[in-house]
Amino acid sequence: MKLLETYILRRVGQMFLVALLPVLAIIWTTQVLQRINLVTDSGQSVGSFAKLATLILPSIIPVVLPFALVIAVTQTLTTMNNDSELAVIDAAGARRSIIWRPIIILAAVISVFSFFVDNVVEPKAKTAVRQMVAAAYADLLSTVIEEKNFRRIDTGLYVQISERLAGRVLKGLFVVDERDPAFELIYYAREGAVDEKGTSLIMHDGEVHRKTPAGDVSVIRFDSYSFDLSDLTQNKGQSTLRASDRELPFLLSPDPNDKDYISKPGNYRAELHRRLTDWVLPLVYALISLAIAGDARSHREARLHPMVSALVMAFVVRWATFYAANQIDDKPIYIAVLYAIPIIISITSVASLVLHRRISLVGFVANQVVALWRKVHRLLPKSAGPSAGGR
Repeated sequence: MKLLETYILRRVGQMFLVALLPVLAIIWTTQVLQRINLVTDSGQSVGSFAKLATLILPSIIPVVLPFALVIAVTQTLTTMNNDSELAVIDAAGARRSIIWRPIIILAAVISVFSFFVDNVVEPKAKTAVRQMVAAAYADLLSTVIEEKNFRRIDTGLYVQISERLAGRVLKGLFVVDERDPAFELIYYAREGAVDEKGTSLIMHDGEVHRKTPAGDVSVIRFDSYSFDLSDLTQNKGQSTLRASDRELPFLLSPDPNDKDYISKPGNYRAELHRRLTDWVLPLVYALISLAIAGDARSHREARLHPMVSALVMAFVVRWATFYAANQIDDKPIYIAVLYAIPIIISITSVASLVLHRRISLVGFVANQVVALWRKVHRLLPKSAGPSAGGR
């Protein structure tokens, strides 16, 4: 690699990290905060929460990488143009590939890395997250580990204990069950215990209050009462893998006996083609950025900032691919559309680079507005001409 190519690669790489790390940190923080209930509701340790936060990171990286590359390429080339470096390169008779080559190499490396994360690391991380969350909610005792505090076990179900003893024994039980809209149940018991399978809460020496919406209350005392927990522990203790949690070999050849695949085969088809196309977006975005900001321009030229134009086009491409991937679930014809989008955009960008034709968002919009105005003008009735004797 030539000295000038190394210089461009270094500058783009530095700007790429500057753009990537803050955006990645912000998005990661918002995703982590959405799962803070794992600590507050299930009594997990800070270490478990840190592990969960780490496992979330691989699902964010492939989304952020392409946009960080757009910012890096456009900002670097715009700065070089403002410093007249691009003009000097053109005046020296250097080939345009000196500018394109290091950026394309960096984009290719990022694309390969994105493919690895999206198809190898992310599925394993998502599977680990599901198993971790399922294990956290599987045991009722873990959700009420804090004594003398109400804990929400499920929607409309709350539990409080005064003391937790060895051998799964609970003292001073208070249970509120509002899951049935026909009545409300409140349980009091001096002592109780969860069975070894975690499917029943056995309460001793207590009473249950049953209240109807009309306000009628009935009280029943009991020596022993079994509260069914099977719906909670069995459902929450199982980790169901979805299409997004599967590795690429499974998506290429799904198990015909898999329950989730049998119920939602379209999701697996859509996920497969999404993964086979998303990883090329860094390369596509690099071509767009080069076509917009890769040539020398005059400082007096009125134009939208290249970064804005490139980001707008990148968001449009991302939205189009996202929409096409979602439609594959019910409409397989969108598979061709999903593959056509990056191919057409790449060919257009390469043609712009080879033919030295700039991609300008402002110019494109202006041309569309002018064309629309001409069509409207032709449809409008023509005004009457001047009179015969006048000029």
